[in-house]
Parts: sequence; C-alpha cells; structure tokens
Amino acid sequence: MARQLYLVAYDVRHPQRLRRVHRVLKEFACGGQKSAFECYLTRSEREELVARVEECMDTDEDALLVIRLQGQDDVSTLGIAVKPADELYTYLG
Repeated sequence: MARQLYLVAYDVRHPQRLRRVHRVLKEFACGGQKSAFECYLTRSEREELVARVEECMDTDEDALLVIRLQGQDDVSTLGIAVKPADELYTYLG
C-alpha cells in the first residue's frame, strides 16, 4: 500500500504526556518541528499512530490533528525549510 503525506499536529497540556506523544510521533515522522510533523503513512500506520498517541493523551485536555496533504509536488518552502520526502522504509520500533 502506498504511503501518503500527512501533517500531524498536537497540543498536549501536561509535560509528561507531551514527552510521550512527542516520542511516538518521532518514530513516524520524516520531518517537522515542535508540535507539527510531516509523516508518510499507509492507512494501517496512520491507525497505529493515532492509537498509540491516544494511549498517551488525556482526550479531555489534549488535541491531535492529522491532515492528509494533497498534491505533494505543490509543497512550497521558504528559507532553510526542506520539502518532505518519503524514506525508502520506515522503522517502527
């Protein structure tokens, strides 16, 4: 199954939960910073990411946003920003 580019952003209120969510997203991300990450994901990888983040979050206080980006060739960058690129493989471990 082909991977699609997603923008995943989060707002987590408690520092301990924030660290756990950040660790999970770093496993899936090909780039990003602070609380927004670019992730190339299959449908099952997306479902796994959401499920794992949900385990770390308090859904009454925290937020997660997963947006599928269309037309990856149209990504614009400015300054030292790097266009997102799908790696040959993704290590989930």
